[in-house]
Formats: sequence, C-alpha cells, structure tokens
Amino acid sequence: MNVLNNVFIAELGQVPLEERPLEICERKGLGHPDTMCDAIMNQVSVELSKEYLKRFGTILHHNLDKGLLAAGETRVKFGGGEVIEPILIVYGDRATFEVEGEAIPVNEIAIMSTKAWMRKNLRFVDPDIHITYQSQIRPGSQALQDIFERKGKFLGANDTSAAVGFAPYTPMERLILELEGHLNSREFKKSYPESGEDIKLMGLRKNGELNLTVAMAFVDRFVGSEDDYFKKRAEITDAMQTYIRENSKFKKVNLSLNALDKRGRGLDGCYLTVLGTSAEAGDSGQVGRGNNVAGVIALLRPMSSEAAAGKNPVSHVGKIYNLLSYQIANRIVEQVSGVKETYVWLLSQIGRPINEPSVASAQIIPEKGVSVKSLSTQVEEVIAYEFEHLAEFCDKLAKGDVGLR
Repeated sequence: MNVLNNVFIAELGQVPLEERPLEICERKGLGHPDTMCDAIMNQVSVELSKEYLKRFGTILHHNLDKGLLAAGETRVKFGGGEVIEPILIVYGDRATFEVEGEAIPVNEIAIMSTKAWMRKNLRFVDPDIHITYQSQIRPGSQALQDIFERKGKFLGANDTSAAVGFAPYTPMERLILELEGHLNSREFKKSYPESGEDIKLMGLRKNGELNLTVAMAFVDRFVGSEDDYFKKRAEITDAMQTYIRENSKFKKVNLSLNALDKRGRGLDGCYLTVLGTSAEAGDSGQVGRGNNVAGVIALLRPMSSEAAAGKNPVSHVGKIYNLLSYQIANRIVEQVSGVKETYVWLLSQIGRPINEPSVASAQIIPEKGVSVKSLSTQVEEVIAYEFEHLAEFCDKLAKGDVGLR
C-alpha cells in the first residue's frame, strides 16, 4: 500500500505561535521525578529490546509505559543532610518473560538499566543505597503477543491511536530546552556544584517580554548557611541571565529562581535537597506526566496524550508515531521552502501494519505569499520518504539512537 493514498495536506488558518501575543511553555529537567520516570522506563525498553534481539533476532512484545516513582524521605542540613527512607521505583505493565522454555530476566534488566541511568545522570544518587525497586511487570495478553508472531516486514499496530508533532520550536521553546541542558551540563555543574539536577522551567511570553520562573534543587552539602545559600542563588541567577542574554534575542527577561525562598526562615526558606532531586522527599513521579517527546510542554499547541516512554519500538504506535510525527514535521520545515510552521498528525488502526497509517496529515502555515497547493507535492514526498524508511527509524528507536529529549 502507498502511504500517499492517505496523505492529507491542508492550510492551517492561524497565526504561527511565535507571532501570537501570548505563549506558555514548561520543561521538567533531567532530575525531575516525572522526567526520571520517562527516562528510566524508556531505557528499560531499549535494554530489553537489545536482549530480545541478541537472543532471538527479533524484538518481542513489551509495553513498559506504566512506571511510578514514590518519593523517599530526607533530612536536609546546611553542610549536608541524610537520607532517611529511600526512593521507591515501581515498574509496571507487560513484557515477554519466556520463549520456548528459555527465560528472559526482565526484572533484572529493568533494575540494571535503572541503576546505570542513575549513575550516569544523577551525581549524588547511589542506586544501591538510595533507591528500592518493585517490579509489577507481567506477561502480556495473548492478543497483543500474537501481533509479534504474524508474518510481514512491519507488524500491525497494537492500538488505534493518534499522534501529533510540530516544527519549528519557537524562540522561547528553544531557549527553555537549551537553558535546561546548559544548567545540567557537566561544565555548569563543575562551576556550580550546588546546583542539583532537578530543574523545572516555566516560561510566559507576553508579546516580546519573557517571564521565566526556574525551580532548582540546591545540594545541601555545598551550602554552609542561609547567607551562603542566597549568595550562591544570586550567582546562579547572574549566570542564567548571562546565558539568556548571549543565546536569545529577548529584549526584556524577568527571571525568578526558587520563588518560594524567604530570608530569615533558615532551612525552611531555602530549596535544599540532599541528593539534588525532589524525588528524595518532596515529589513523586509518573510516566507520561512530563515533557512531550520533543522535550517541552507547549501549552498552546496540540500534543499527543500517549506516553511514549517504555512502549515497544516495533508495534506500539504510541511511541513510533509520537516520535515520527516530530521527525516528519522537522524534515518538512528543513526541506520545503515556504513553510513557516507545521503540525503533522498520524493515525493508526489496531492490527493494520504500522507503515499504513489511516491518515498522515500535514497542516501548514505558509510564508506570506506562498500557497499550500504549491508546497503539497514536496510535503507528500517528505512523508512518503519517512514511511519508506520506517524500518530504519524503528531500529534507531530500539537502540536508543532516537529517543526522548
């Protein structure tokens, strides 16, 4: 079947987001409990896919998009506090545990990959001490497992599901994404070790004025007193303002760091953590409550309701189409001259091969003086190319070469 039979190109009669008077965008950073859940469950899927491929030459049924992080308990203290009760990570949903009598260590892979992710990304979390693990992963339903046993280059979709991706980022979206990446970079942590990995950014743009509220968990071992905390908070605020000034064109930026802080209240007036994440005591997390697959929560744009993290990369359109819609949108903007903004919608039907979407639609906001009709053929060619190379895309998903931002 030719995917072009189900392509629908249309002009979107609205003003591009960056030209509207109001925009709201959020990013939950690397050490935020929701982001941690997404990243962990996605990494479990990647490692499990590798194990299935190594043993059986194919990826077997699994959907691991139900993960939960329950906050622990700590006692913060200037100069360094202590962990009283560890964080709990609960793994849920379904996987293939056995093939013709050969067992696959699903739970062991889940815990191993979680520990590896923690050691790589969170400086002060010891996954052998500060975390406990509970697996509720169970064998999958026969109907969904049967999808993996059917013949054909592409498996049938395991759900009827829609996904949407957009391009390009607005200047504010790009700044929020890149600023969080900078704040959690090795270079920044070397200069400001008191900066924890749990960083949340909320941006509000009113016309050309940007209001940016940042929550950053400080690591208490690097803070000697209340005065020291506010001194270091001011230094980090200055560093962020310098970054924004050098990496954006916003003329007016109102920046607030840890807005709940209050001098004179000691520990209660400072955002301090022992491990650099609120997951240690203050905040729990869940798969699907964080950023979209493009790395932001863009509140004035349509977004997919599916949680992509942890879903299998060969039949679950909640993952495949979610990420593919963004890739197609980006390729359209990059390769088709005259496109100002685009939204790409993909819809699957359960059981139908994943390379045969019920519809692949691109909604186009063209540059001034450009007709969508004149762009349609090029847009169709981009969509057709991406579906012709869908097997390569799924392979990259399975290996973690394409993933969540």
